[in-house]
Amino acid sequence: MARVKRDPSDTRRMFGERLRSRRKELKLTLEDVAEKAQMNWSYIAQVERGERNVSIDNMAALAEALDVSLRDLL
Repeated sequence: MARVKRDPSDTRRMFGERLRSRRKELKLTLEDVAEKAQMNWSYIAQVERGERNVSIDNMAALAEALDVSLRDLL
């Protein structure tokens, strides 16, 4: 089966959209998530906009902060 090539920025954008959607579903601010994940709110904002290439450790911390499985964000 041929694998479809995807622009890496598309992957970051999709992750960010799912992250933002879950945050809004929980009615949390960027600051709320930042505190829970022990990250800077501006970094999370960049992740949500697909501007940052996020490490797997940070993805896991964000998923935990949003009480969702990492699999659901990916």
